[in-house]
Formats: sequence, structure tokens, C-alpha cells
Amino acid sequence: MKTLEFESQLDPHKKLMTVLFWINRKSARTEGCAPFLIKKITTEENVYTPEGRKLLKLSDDIMEDLVRSVDDGRTIELEISMGKEFIKAKLEGNSFSVSTEESKEIEDEIIEKLEMELGKKYPSVCQSFIPRVTPRNPQ
Repeated sequence: MKTLEFESQLDPHKKLMTVLFWINRKSARTEGCAPFLIKKITTEENVYTPEGRKLLKLSDDIMEDLVRSVDDGRTIELEISMGKEFIKAKLEGNSFSVSTEESKEIEDEIIEKLEMELGKKYPSVCQSFIPRVTPRNPQ
């Protein structure tokens, strides 16, 4: 498990999308076009999992809970699969941790990229990524 302590003035929504995007982007290096599947999200108040065979999308209600949690500095835990890779990540205030099962190099790459991106006023996030994890673009 790799951990990053950072300073960021990003709003909670952008911080969360930046984390998810770079987990996806760096995992794609080894997993290619495999689906990016959010398997579980845990906040201090709720646990979100996909229903049946549906994909877990960040609905308005889920995003509201996540944004509130990030804004309050509370812990969000994510479980994500992409191809053969299984990723666990934790965001709490200005601390982020990630662990991978298959390729430990991905952990280093995610941390390295987030170290750069989370300090920016406008982090790099591909706009086509947001609709893939949310039912519709919330912006």
C-alpha cells in the first residue's frame, strides 16, 4: 500500500474525480480496455454496491454523500476492478492510499501522478471519463 499526503484547494467533487480518473488511467496501462468497475464505496454512513448485474454509477445521491464526506475530511474507501487488477483506495482529508493486487508498479504511478495533479488549480481529468462513472454529467 502506498500513501500520499497532499495539500489541495480543489473542491471535493474535483478531488474525487481526479482520484478516480488517475486510478483508471494508470490501471489501463496494464489492463488495456478492460471495464473500470467500481465494486464498492464505503463512507462512514453508507456502503454502496452495484445492484445485481448493473454497474455502480455515482448517482446524485451517492455523489452528495461522497462530496460531503470529502468536504468534512471523513474517510471514503473504494474497491475497483479493472481486468485482472483489483484496487483498494482510501481518501481521507488530504491523505490518499492505494493498494493493488497484481501490479505494485501501478500504486507508484497513481501516487506519483496524484502528487502532481492534486496540487493544481485545474487538474487533468478527461471530460469523457466523468459520464462513464456518473449517470449524467453533474456539471
